[in-house]
Amino acid sequence: MKLDLAENIRRLRRRDKRTQEQLAEVLGVTAQAVSRWEAGGSYPDMTLIPSIANFFGVSIDELFGYESDREQRIDALAKEIDGMNAQNNGRDECMAECIAKAHAALVEFPGNEKLMLALASALFNAGYVRYGECHVTDSEGYSVYDTAKHRTYAEWSEAEVLYEKMIQTLPYGKLRDRAMGELSQLYLNLGETEKGSALAASAPSMHCSKEFLLTRVHDGKQGVKAGSEMLMNLVRDCGQFVISITTGDQQHLTAKEKAENIAAAIRLFEAVCPDGNYGVYHAFIVPLEMLRSLYLWLDERREEAFAALNSARENSLKFIAVCEKGEARYTAPLVRLLKQETPCDAEAARWEYRSMPKDWPWFDVPEAEQVRKEIQADPRWTAWVESIK
Repeated sequence: MKLDLAENIRRLRRRDKRTQEQLAEVLGVTAQAVSRWEAGGSYPDMTLIPSIANFFGVSIDELFGYESDREQRIDALAKEIDGMNAQNNGRDECMAECIAKAHAALVEFPGNEKLMLALASALFNAGYVRYGECHVTDSEGYSVYDTAKHRTYAEWSEAEVLYEKMIQTLPYGKLRDRAMGELSQLYLNLGETEKGSALAASAPSMHCSKEFLLTRVHDGKQGVKAGSEMLMNLVRDCGQFVISITTGDQQHLTAKEKAENIAAAIRLFEAVCPDGNYGVYHAFIVPLEMLRSLYLWLDERREEAFAALNSARENSLKFIAVCEKGEARYTAPLVRLLKQETPCDAEAARWEYRSMPKDWPWFDVPEAEQVRKEIQADPRWTAWVESIK
C-alpha cells in the first residue's frame, strides 16, 4: 500500500481551488509548513489529520489514500472471482475454489456489496453446474421448474439470502441491475412467486429504464446513438422471449414450429443488421442456432440442422474477433453510430467457443437426450466438433 499524504493534500487543495495560506490559517500553522508537507519534506502532526480531512470533506482513509487502495483491491478480487465463475460454464471446473475465494474476500472486506454479489453469483451458478436446472411438464403440457428439487440446493438458499440483503442497500446502477436480474431468476427456480412479483413491482417500468430514457433526453447524433442501442437490446430481448415461449410450450408446438420460431428470432437481427455485423450480439446468435439445430433434427431436416451448427460456430468466431478488438462497432445504417464494449475478454470467448459441443443444445429441453445420442452418432457431428478445435 502506497502512502502519499503529500500528493493527496496537494491534489485535494487544487481540486477545491484553495491556497496554502487558507489551509494554514484554518489549521493554525504557517503557509511554509503546508508547503513543506506538499513537498514531502515533513508531515503534519497527527493531531492535525482530522482537521485536514474535514477541511477537504474527505475521510481520514481517503486523505491517506487507503480508500483508493481498498477499492482497487476489492475490484481486483471481484473481477477474479467473476472470472473464475465464468469458467464454470455448464460444468464444474473450479466451483469450489471460486466460492472459497469469495468467502475469503468477504472475511477481508466484511459486508462489501461487490464481493457479496460475486459470491451470490458463484453460488447461483454452482446450483446449475453441480445439480442442473430441472423441469417437469404440468397437466396442460407446459414446462415448469421442478421447484421441490431446486429447494434442496444449499447453494441457492445461501445465494437467495445474499441477494435479498444486497437489494436493501444497493443504489440503482449496474450492480443492482445484475443482482435483481439474478435474484428474479432464482425466485423462479425456487417457486418464490410472491417474492418474485414483489421484486418486479419494485423495479421501474421499461419506459423508465436507463436505455429508454437516454432516447428521450438526447436528440441529434446522441439521440440516434441511444436509439440504436435501445433497438439492439430490444431485438435481443425479443429473441429471449421467443426462446422462453418455445421451450416452455412442450405439447402445443411441433418441432417444425419451434425451429421456425427460433429462425424468426434470428431474422430480427438480420432485419436490423442486414450486413451480418451483429457486434456483441453474435454471442446471442450462438445458442439460438444450437437450439434450432435440435428442432431441425427432430423435423427430419438433418442437413439444415448441421447448417445451423455451422452458423453457431461462425457466429462464435465472429464474437471472438469482436472481443479481441475490445469494442464492437456496427456498420448497418440503423446502428452505424453504435459502439459497445465487449462483455468479456477474447480468452473467455475462445473458451466458450471450444465448449460448444459439450454445451449443445445450450438449453435444458426434454428432447435433448434423445437427439443428443442420434446427432452425435452422425459423422457430420464428428466433423463439426473437429472444426472447432
